[in-house]
Amino acid sequence: MRIFNTYGPRLNPADGRVVSNFLAQAMRGDRLTVYGDGTQTRSFCFVSDEVEGLLALLESDYVGPMNIGNPVEFTMLELAELVLGVTGSTSELVFEPLPTDDPKQRQPDISLAEKVLDWHPSVDLREGLARTHDWYRRLGVI
Repeated sequence: MRIFNTYGPRLNPADGRVVSNFLAQAMRGDRLTVYGDGTQTRSFCFVSDEVEGLLALLESDYVGPMNIGNPVEFTMLELAELVLGVTGSTSELVFEPLPTDDPKQRQPDISLAEKVLDWHPSVDLREGLARTHDWYRRLGVI
């Protein structure tokens, strides 16, 4: 199983992933660090969707690699705006140089999972960010 940018409750806010970084920065009122110009894209899969895809694959007879992720792409700027909206933060963005090995685009082709497993993600990014933010807030992890 190939996974792509899984996030959700229980994601360590200090793990260095963009979702946890943005949420933690916004919740603290810090500036959100965007690398490059923010136009690079990523696809984010909520943890419950990832687990459902994994279980469907394990319960199937399929043998071989399969992408399990969310194919909907967002720029880093779009992600930052969603995080600001979900958290209600007025944090500003700060731009840092893009690491040389950072891919411009990362989007899974899940057509095989849709065909073989009849699986596709159901939690959109705004809802998933809200659930993750709520978990961080309720448990006081930030």
